[in-house]
Amino acid sequence: MLPAQRRRSPQGAVGAPPRRPARPRPVRRRPRWGRRLGIALLALVVLVAGFALYVDGSLARVPALPSDSAASSEGTNWLIVGSDSRANLTAEQRKEYATGDPESELTDTIMLLHTGSGPTTLVSIPRDSIVDIPGKGRHKINSAYGRGGGAEGGGPELLVSTVEKATGLRIDHYIEIGFLGIVSVVDAVGGVEMCVPESIKDPKAALDIKAGCQTLDEATALGYVRTRATASSDFGRVERQRAFISALLDKATSPATLFNPFRTIPLATGLSGSIAVDRSTHVWHLAQLGLAMRGLSDGISTTVPVRDGVVNWDKTRSKALFDALKADERPPDNALGP
Repeated sequence: MLPAQRRRSPQGAVGAPPRRPARPRPVRRRPRWGRRLGIALLALVVLVAGFALYVDGSLARVPALPSDSAASSEGTNWLIVGSDSRANLTAEQRKEYATGDPESELTDTIMLLHTGSGPTTLVSIPRDSIVDIPGKGRHKINSAYGRGGGAEGGGPELLVSTVEKATGLRIDHYIEIGFLGIVSVVDAVGGVEMCVPESIKDPKAALDIKAGCQTLDEATALGYVRTRATASSDFGRVERQRAFISALLDKATSPATLFNPFRTIPLATGLSGSIAVDRSTHVWHLAQLGLAMRGLSDGISTTVPVRDGVVNWDKTRSKALFDALKADERPPDNALGP
């Protein structure tokens, strides 16, 4: 009789214990970097939007655009006003910057920025220009702000009405910055690089600057845009102001500033606390203004043509200038001032 056959395991090995089924190896999941990056970008957008809304809510708004304005024009017009108000400066700051007492209510700088289908155009309006101020008679244009009130509205509103009447242009946005605003912005961006064409020494503006390319700190920048102690007086002054504003906005909107929170946050908070805008202007409009000012490198910077000093405008040439802007066209060369 044959020996009994040994029972084979399911795997066929004689007498071998059954094998356990092999466990599948865990699959390592790849990091979802795309998802993480998307979440980070979303958080950044929310943070930036929230900060923009905070800055927008902190802007000082004033009644500046007349509700009964009959002026009309193509394109977009900004009235940019530099107030010589010292109200927010401390006694030490007024002494350091040689700004004098805090009672002044004049507009130290008046500029009109036009944007549209034609070239971006920045026009300086000499502060001593004699014009018709609605309801007040003929006076220097920089006094319109201080003459506001009553039926004519506040200072900014009367100034806007005066500019609209003198130019025929409709003002769409109003922005006003005081001495403290200039100081805050220059400090926030770490100084402004400029090439100064001539040396200027003016104790009244606390200014002593040499010719050449250099970085202007807040005190020097303020004195540079205020001084009239040059042979060209007010004409040279408005040229310096236009050059300074262009250089300042170029620095403020540069990648080195915009992508540096240690620059951007102080700039935004300092600016929002130092400017006043009309009630319809928001922070995104200010961003558009900054981009428009950067476009001045390919645009036009000029002064209203005058016929005797800086008091009376040249009626023919100034009308040609503002008629072109009203139609959103390039002003003729013979309509440009110094």
